[in-house]
Amino acid sequence: MAYSSIYGQSTVEEKVPSEQLFISVQGSSSLYFFKGGVWGEMTRRYWNIGLQEMLEAGVHLGHGTKKWNPKMAPYISAKRKGTHISNLTKTARFLSEACNLVFDAASRGKQFLIVGTNKKKAANSVAWAAIKARCHCVNKKWLGGMLTNWSTTETRLHKFRDLKMQQKTGRLNRLPKRDAAVVKRQLSRLQTYLGGIQYMTGLPDIVIILEQHEEYRALQECITLGIPTICLIDTNCDPDLADLPIPANDDGISSIRFILNKLVFAISEGRSSSIRNS
Repeated sequence: MAYSSIYGQSTVEEKVPSEQLFISVQGSSSLYFFKGGVWGEMTRRYWNIGLQEMLEAGVHLGHGTKKWNPKMAPYISAKRKGTHISNLTKTARFLSEACNLVFDAASRGKQFLIVGTNKKKAANSVAWAAIKARCHCVNKKWLGGMLTNWSTTETRLHKFRDLKMQQKTGRLNRLPKRDAAVVKRQLSRLQTYLGGIQYMTGLPDIVIILEQHEEYRALQECITLGIPTICLIDTNCDPDLADLPIPANDDGISSIRFILNKLVFAISEGRSSSIRNS
């Protein structure tokens, strides 16, 4: 389905209960993003989001009808063999809005954090996406207070970078064997849990969360700090907790990869646009 046929020419407004995000689409030309003020006008772009491609990726597959959140009713189109089916037209619309948002944010030099720790294959996709889009990521385990207690996280990151420098310069090899082994274990642990944010120098501007239930602590920290979130929301999720929800299957690896690929492409295009215009 073409982009224009998803949006049409009508005026669309979405407002979330947190009042941190307000999206207004007028006709077919622009979209505005507010968060304590206006980030600016964002031109709507075509992101080549096809319904057939989403079907093949299993983006439409939800949870069993007994495991659903009634708040997801507006995003569900049908029931099939005891499983809810997400409305892919709405998925395409919200994913397009998310792509517009991250493109604009990337072109303005904003920083992103991608969070997805539940499944091994998904974790690998998160790491790939972070490298491709030059974002930060958490794909092993969310440490409590990673954002809300940023001063402690920053201290750990300084320690991590210092140990890496010692390893690179060979200083660890000069330590006694037992001491070197202790330091290397510490370095390995820091690499596992903080490796994806080792170059993060402050709180992210936007956090992309791949599974609401699994990453609930991360989501709560973002809500506490007022950091905008883009969340995949399956049929058992609460869409009110996300600033920009994308109704989609958050269990299937192919579905997660599909959504990530679109967002990564938009971020990369935004960064390229910033370089071209500088």
